[in-house]
Amino acid sequence: MPSAISELRNEYTLNGLDIADVLTDPVAQFRVWFDAALQAKVPEPNAMHVSTVTNEGRPDGRIVLLKDISDDGFTFYTNYESRKGRELSHQPFACLTFFYPELERQIRIEGRVEKVSNEDSDAYFGSRPRGSQIGAWVSHQSEVIGSREVLEIRQRELEAQFAGQAVPRPPYWGGFRVVPDALEFWQGRPSRLHDRIRYRKVDGAWVIERLSP
Repeated sequence: MPSAISELRNEYTLNGLDIADVLTDPVAQFRVWFDAALQAKVPEPNAMHVSTVTNEGRPDGRIVLLKDISDDGFTFYTNYESRKGRELSHQPFACLTFFYPELERQIRIEGRVEKVSNEDSDAYFGSRPRGSQIGAWVSHQSEVIGSREVLEIRQRELEAQFAGQAVPRPPYWGGFRVVPDALEFWQGRPSRLHDRIRYRKVDGAWVIERLSP
């Protein structure tokens, strides 16, 4: 057992990554790596760290689940009145980070953020388990509450209120889409000389570059 955190380390040896190895479209390249994570049975491969910025310029982050990938961007759903929702409304930029230790890979996605359409939010909300739908009404996300009992009482009240009918989407709940202007694919390599390939949008076209580790 290591005697100190400073002694914790792994040597990365699985794969390499070169510009010649990647697709010209970064979203297509993301799908390739995402599919590889699925095949490798990475736990929750759609789990990503979402970084936002407060009005004071302080970084903020949390783990959220990716729910859609398209040519337009990367979508997740949340309470618009939560801390991250408010931050994204005031500073509409975010960074998404995926880490797949089983594959010794990391992906970073940077870009501006926009709300998805009400139709898309309705469609996804309708696909959620009923308990999750009611949970979206129960939780005033990020607000201080006195105890868990507050949630449980409100849950029972809403279950009774919506009994025998479809649960509508709360007006304060919906999707955010991160429209990327930069993506980085990181592959672990021995001696910390990792491979880093970055896509950067310049005048509407993607430029692919290798970065020093």
